[in-house]
Amino acid sequence: MSTVEIVTLGGIVLVAILGLIGRKKPNADLSEWTVGGRRFGVATTWLLQAGETFTTFTFLGTAGLVVSGGAAAFYSMPYVPLGYLVLYFIGPKIWRMAKARGHLTQADFLEHSYSSRTLGVIAGVCGVVFLLPYLQLQITGLGLIVQLVTGNRTTGVWSMVIAFILVVAFVLWSGLRGVATTAYFKDALMLVMLFVVCISIPIHFTGGFTNVFDTVAATMPELLSVHGTEEYGIPWYISNMAISAIGVAFVTLPHMWPPILAARSSAVLRQNYLWLPIYNTFIVLPLIVGYVAVVILGRNTDADSALLHLAGQMFPDWVIGILAVAGITTAMVPSAALLIGISTLASRNVFRIKSDRHQFTATQLIVVVATGLSLLLAIVMPDLLANLLLLTFSGLDQLAPAIAAAIFFRGRLSVNSIIAGIAAGLIVVIAYTFWLPLPWAISEGIIGLGVNIVIVAICEAVRAGVGRSTPSASAEAVGPRA
Repeated sequence: MSTVEIVTLGGIVLVAILGLIGRKKPNADLSEWTVGGRRFGVATTWLLQAGETFTTFTFLGTAGLVVSGGAAAFYSMPYVPLGYLVLYFIGPKIWRMAKARGHLTQADFLEHSYSSRTLGVIAGVCGVVFLLPYLQLQITGLGLIVQLVTGNRTTGVWSMVIAFILVVAFVLWSGLRGVATTAYFKDALMLVMLFVVCISIPIHFTGGFTNVFDTVAATMPELLSVHGTEEYGIPWYISNMAISAIGVAFVTLPHMWPPILAARSSAVLRQNYLWLPIYNTFIVLPLIVGYVAVVILGRNTDADSALLHLAGQMFPDWVIGILAVAGITTAMVPSAALLIGISTLASRNVFRIKSDRHQFTATQLIVVVATGLSLLLAIVMPDLLANLLLLTFSGLDQLAPAIAAAIFFRGRLSVNSIIAGIAAGLIVVIAYTFWLPLPWAISEGIIGLGVNIVIVAICEAVRAGVGRSTPSASAEAVGPRA
């Protein structure tokens, strides 16, 4: 085995060990396993929520997006702070409502808010269907990272299998506490390697940060601004930033709920939302590397491999191995959180198993099934769910009006209006993803969300009109009293 392979395998095993020792006592029930008994403090909750900032997209996709779209890639910086600005006010409300009612999932919250089992099932099904491709992305991304640093596809495949067998092991054993323990290691290692690699690369290849942008300004000035209506133009930038910010603000991705519900108090969440936006600013580092890749490798390079390709030209094997481990953690840790979100939704809100003991057992069984299915597809048919992946964020954001109405308009909106809006939004998103051409390069999620809101408004207007006319009709039918 090469040095890179030894370091990589050692890193995978270390992550699993940290996950396994995260369990302090036996998981007595699903609440302890899914939300850590709602006892997490500031640091742990902060790292669990910050985990969504640095995933395989950050490691592989952010620099690559600069190669493909130039300055449009900077949409990934402002949407998280904008989302957390809203969450500062509504996150504690969600926590208080969920704790009072014993909610463990996003679907629990919606079902109870609207007193509708149907809405709970719909939210559960959407969560499972749209998160599975996201899980497969993490698995495929891990394999790609290992393949790129070792130059061996077989090594990448075996790394996926070993890593996700170990992920299943520590998720089953430790639940959210295992995810929290690995999150400490993941974020510490990721930040160190980002600073080392993303500062060294510009200095090594171009002599400094200013030289990078001077060269781009002189030779490819179009990459330093967002303009026009073509692909990666202004409509793309604004709409993708907006749909992403809405997703963060209203916590539309179900696996983001356990970190919120695990906090020991609403004050913990509010304190975190003051500082989490600062954490997101570090994403500028791989964006700068993207510009170095454009200068050194050209626009025709494989975008997703840009960061690792540049690093491989200047660092010794043992550093590349550590860098690979940092990238692997951005797949393993978010995947663990995804597995908790998917399995809890399936057992509790889709299959609706009543017995607490059987529900806990089914949840853990679903962890194994979901991982096995995603791992098999990632190895055998890696592109099978590629189109569904496009629906993950745009599709789940169709739950945003339902969540917002549950918080701000409790009991005032009809569940039928909410379901009609979700259905219409999903139909629009699916149609634009698979069949219809998009106007300009706008996000299909924004179009679907607009239709969603309009349908809810129309249904509520009709309901109000029927409500006003019914008493009059009844009075005419009864007539005046003698």
